[in-house]
Amino acid sequence: MERRYWQMIKKAQLFFLLALVHIGISARQQPKMASQNPSPMIEHIRPHERVPDISNSGLYEEWPNILPKRVHFFLPEKMVTDSINLLIHFHGAQNVVNYTVSHNPGWMAITVNLGSGSSVYASPFSEANTLDKLIQAASKASAKPIRGIYLSGWSAGYGAIRSILRNETKHRIKGIILLDGMHAGYVPNGTPLAAGGKIDPNDLSPFLDFAKSSIEGKTQFIFTHSAVFPGTFASTTECADYLIQALGLDLRPFLTEGPLGMQQLAKASKGNLRIMAFAGNSAPDHVDHLHAMYWFLPLLK
Repeated sequence: MERRYWQMIKKAQLFFLLALVHIGISARQQPKMASQNPSPMIEHIRPHERVPDISNSGLYEEWPNILPKRVHFFLPEKMVTDSINLLIHFHGAQNVVNYTVSHNPGWMAITVNLGSGSSVYASPFSEANTLDKLIQAASKASAKPIRGIYLSGWSAGYGAIRSILRNETKHRIKGIILLDGMHAGYVPNGTPLAAGGKIDPNDLSPFLDFAKSSIEGKTQFIFTHSAVFPGTFASTTECADYLIQALGLDLRPFLTEGPLGMQQLAKASKGNLRIMAFAGNSAPDHVDHLHAMYWFLPLLK
């Protein structure tokens, strides 16, 4: 009887050890968290219309020596104004940017595409003279006085704008349009708000300062966002909420159809600041904001 008892004990110990080994192997096989959790690639709730991929009439130039990749300049045909606004756009198809300024008289555009991730945009513009080089090149190409300098960024392009707002060239910027592009890190790193994390305020402080300037009427700031949730860093929705709370604004429900079939859900505004919330957590919803740039640009007064 005693012998059988000890045999049962040994079997239980062996089973326990095997279970620990299995747990250890399973833990090692768990995949690492992705840098961004992918959003669904398709959905059929909204039409996701796109601006036509056409060649707009005007002056085209490519500048190979200012940034790590070629910069594209476009001046629409029949520009009759004595002076002109310059829109510098970061991240996104050149034809969309050219379509935007072609359908909004008084604008010319520079399109900057440097790759994936906000860091590739942030690094070159940490030096103040980078922006100055772009402005000088545009002035020379257009042969017209520049009336105002405006920045726009879609998705990762916000990285360049944040760097510009951190250096001495920020005083040259009259207005900014962020198209579903403003992100920040979580503190602790990778810990979402629902899990007890917080948004790193240092990542949003340049945008918060510019928002205050726009409320005071000194600049203009338009920020649109979808409901895409990256998971490992703060979403555009969370960044919008951060600004709204920090500035003491009221977010008002505002259900209406937007450009290209987009669906607007809410808005917050004061002075020259506008924050516009749109439905959608899929990749096409994200791209909608870029293609709707032609519609958002006239909101700059």
